[in-house]
Amino acid sequence: MKKTTVLIADDHPIVAMAVQEIVERDDRFEVVGIAKGPTELVQMHQQFSPDVVIADYSMPGDGIHGDGLQMIELLCRRFGDTRILVFTMLSNPLILSGLYHLGVWGVILKSGDFNEIAVALQALSQGRKYQPPAQALSNIDSQMQARAARLTMREYEVLRHFVSGLSGREIAARLHRSTKTVSAQKVSAMRKLGVENDQALLTFCADAQLFL
Repeated sequence: MKKTTVLIADDHPIVAMAVQEIVERDDRFEVVGIAKGPTELVQMHQQFSPDVVIADYSMPGDGIHGDGLQMIELLCRRFGDTRILVFTMLSNPLILSGLYHLGVWGVILKSGDFNEIAVALQALSQGRKYQPPAQALSNIDSQMQARAARLTMREYEVLRHFVSGLSGREIAARLHRSTKTVSAQKVSAMRKLGVENDQALLTFCADAQLFL
């Protein structure tokens, strides 16, 4: 029987090796490669045409291809026949729903049980999408949830980099947008979240667990 081929993309060797070990416990799956960055991921995909890609959402961009949302959009757009499984620290259901909207087949939370990978692969191999267990998702205030739900994925990406400590200029370079666009998206996000300054924005993101 033909094995389901899997390509892993993660810039942390220990994590990638752990994922590979779990995948290959099941003889029906075969890891064909491990990519350490977005460009290597694209190259290896072209070489192996895997059935499934397990990609770390937070894998840094490399100057040719972006990270986060840009990388996931690229994978879903260019490799529509491949089932994308996203590996992430993000646990906010509002953000996860955005990933599914982009076209991913499943999400694995790094805060959960790594053995979920096997369960997710089983679902994907049967043509079913995989949702993380409900208890693994964050339980945030309903008012915060409603406000955060108004964010676009592009506004969310700006906030993700802002919270990580990047300046507006650095965010613009990372996302390949103009500083004016990044500034406008940040202001729009702050308006939707009901915050008036950077400190209040950071506090909201922490309390709402947007990036946990």
